Amino acid sequence: MHFKKHEFRTRQKRLQDKLKNSGLDAILIFRQESMFYLTGYDTSGYTMFQGMFMDSDGKLFLLTRSADRIQSRITSVIEDIRIWEDRDGANPAVDLREVMREYGCQGKKIAIEYHAYGLTGQRSRMVDVALEGFCVTSDGSDLVRELRLVKSESELVYVRKAGEISDIGWAIANRDSVPGMFLGEVYGNMMQAMLAADGDPSASRWPMGAGEDALMIRYHTGKNNVAENDQVQHEFAGAYRHYHAAAMSVVVTGKPDPVQQSMFDACRDTLDSCKEVLKPGNTVGDIYKAHVDGFNKAGYGHAALKACGYSMGISYPPTWMDWPMIWKDHPDVIEKGMVFFIHMILLDDKTGLTMSLGETSIVSDGECEPVNHAPRELVVN
Repeated sequence: MHFKKHEFRTRQKRLQDKLKNSGLDAILIFRQESMFYLTGYDTSGYTMFQGMFMDSDGKLFLLTRSADRIQSRITSVIEDIRIWEDRDGANPAVDLREVMREYGCQGKKIAIEYHAYGLTGQRSRMVDVALEGFCVTSDGSDLVRELRLVKSESELVYVRKAGEISDIGWAIANRDSVPGMFLGEVYGNMMQAMLAADGDPSASRWPMGAGEDALMIRYHTGKNNVAENDQVQHEFAGAYRHYHAAAMSVVVTGKPDPVQQSMFDACRDTLDSCKEVLKPGNTVGDIYKAHVDGFNKAGYGHAALKACGYSMGISYPPTWMDWPMIWKDHPDVIEKGMVFFIHMILLDDKTGLTMSLGETSIVSDGECEPVNHAPRELVVN
C-alpha cells in the first residue's frame, strides 16, 4: 500500500459523513479510482465485474473474481473480500445483492457509482434489476469524485513526482523530434526513460503525430517519420502511483512558419493568463474565459477548442482525464490542493498548422505551482 492506514481511515470517514449528510445509508462503488483512493485496492481487474460496498458506519466489503483474491488482500485495507464464481450464466449482481442482504441493506437508501468504466451499460442493468424492490437506489457517481478533488499532502508528493517524470519525457520529446526520426522510436525512448524513473504506464495512450497527423489530438494507430520542415504534436503524461501530470507541446523542424511562431506566442501568453486565474475562490469557468479572451485577442479564436483542460489525480485506463472539465461557465469553485492540467490547443484546418502548450499545476494560496514545465520558447530542431 502506498499510503498509511490512518489516511485511508480519514478518507473513509469523510465519505461516511457525506453519506449521512446526504441521507444515504451506503454506497456501491464501481470506479477503480475510488477503490484505490479509499482502500489502496490496486488492480486492472475492473474490466470484469467487481463492486465495493461501504455504509455510513464504515462497514466495507469487496466482491471480485478469484483472480483478484490475493491481490486485493495485498494491496488494500479491505478485510471482507468475497468472490463471485466464474461460470456460464453467472450473475454477480445477484451475488452482490445477497452480500448486501447480510449487511442489512434491504429497504435502505443506497447510492450507486454509475459513472465507472468497468460498470458497462449491460452490467449497470444487471445491478439495477438485481436491486429492484430490494433497496432504494440513486446515482452517487460524484460522491467519491468530489472527495478526491482536493489532494492531501501525501497525494501531492505523488503528483509532484509524476511531474518530474513527465519532464523527463518532455526533454526526450524535444530532443528526438528531428528530421528523419520515426515517431515510434520517440515514443519508445520516452516510455523507457519514464518507466526507468519508476513511473507507471499512463492511463491514456499518447497522441503523437507529424505533418497532417499533428492536427490529430487523439491517439491513432500508424506512426510516421518527421520531415525536414515539419510539426510534431506531443501530448503525454507522467504517472506515479497512478497520480498523473499531463503535458503538451509542439516541436517544429526546419524553418518555422512565422504564423506558427505567432501561434506559439499566443499559446504561451494565454496559458500564463489561465494560470493567473488558477487560484482559490475563482471558478473553473473563469479559467476558460481567460482562455477565450487570450486567443480572441491574439486572433486565433477560430482555431481554439471549446475546453482547455481538466482536473487530474488518480487515473486508470482508458483515460487520465478527470472532472471537472474546464469549459464555459463551469461553476465549480477552485480550492487549494486541487490539481489541473491546463492546455492551449490551436488546430487551424485552413492553414494546416497546429500549436499547443499545456502544464499540470497544483492550486496554492497564491500563484499556482506547476509540477512540470512547458518550454517558454518554440522548440525548433
